[in-house]
Amino acid sequence: MQRADTYISGVGAFVPRTVVTVEKAVAKGWYPAEEAELHNLASAAVAGDLPAPEMALHAARSALKRSGRAPGDLDLLLYASTWHQGPDGWPPHAYLQRQLVGGDLLATEIRQGCNGMFAALELASGYLHSTPSRQAALLVSADNYGTPLMDRWRMGPGYIGGDAAAALVLSKEPGFARLASVRTTTVTEAEELHRGSEPLFPPGVTVGRKMSFAARNEQFRRQVMPKGEATAALFGIQRAMVEVVENVLADSGVEARDVTRVAFMNYSEEIVEQRCMAVLDLPMSRSTWEYGRTIGHCGASDQVLSLDRLLTTGQLGPGDRLLMLGTGPGVTVCGAVIEIVDTPPWL
Repeated sequence: MQRADTYISGVGAFVPRTVVTVEKAVAKGWYPAEEAELHNLASAAVAGDLPAPEMALHAARSALKRSGRAPGDLDLLLYASTWHQGPDGWPPHAYLQRQLVGGDLLATEIRQGCNGMFAALELASGYLHSTPSRQAALLVSADNYGTPLMDRWRMGPGYIGGDAAAALVLSKEPGFARLASVRTTTVTEAEELHRGSEPLFPPGVTVGRKMSFAARNEQFRRQVMPKGEATAALFGIQRAMVEVVENVLADSGVEARDVTRVAFMNYSEEIVEQRCMAVLDLPMSRSTWEYGRTIGHCGASDQVLSLDRLLTTGQLGPGDRLLMLGTGPGVTVCGAVIEIVDTPPWL
């Protein structure tokens, strides 16, 4: 839907300095050589033992400073995550409340998988506009996949896991960018794609079971495909992508050719081209794949990291539009259009 008078006043990003190349991963036996050749990915950002909430704090501080707002100006804090953040039963947004924004605001974690920041955009915009006195929200995402139960090099088909954090300050007052539209839809018939045949109880992490979307996807194709259900589910995802693209562009009053750049998930070259750019009939040169292939798939942070990169490198300026698209477990398909209305004051 359209998002009148919803602006972005600050963007923050934290990408670890340590980058492990695909060549090293292949040499160490972590990453299959055939997949390296097929997917054309370059490297992954690795945070070591730096906790995800600590990375989130770095990104949030940067976004808040760039926005020119004080922590006390915030009315909402949304923290999106896809992997474990710290001690089970402990909410990671509480760490940001203690270290940065305080406790006088609503704060919660969003578990919408890799589309968490899209959900945050929708929820934050609605929350701010529901009450005249509410003015600003801090949206944060962070993940560190370097844990015993996760193999970043075999996380899923066509991507490798990268560690990073990203943050946005959303406001009803004019900022350097406007949230023109945001959409989310769920392809319920594809729910099993990210579950596979794994039992719901006990949860895998409680019994030390490793997490692999690649294995679950393969189970789905092997066990559901023969029934004829998987083909319909996969077609449903592609149809949903087309519909989300059409609707989010219509909501913002633009056509695909009017889009300056496209930020999809940091997946392989062929996935970005076939699932995203081909739908838009746009060349890969307008995608952010060249950057994404150097840091890996960073959970819900991918699109905001690309926004930050495009701004700081001068690839987006006043009048430009960024189309952000993503898919996540569920299966959810999301899109948003960001219109740059001014040069960010920090540049």
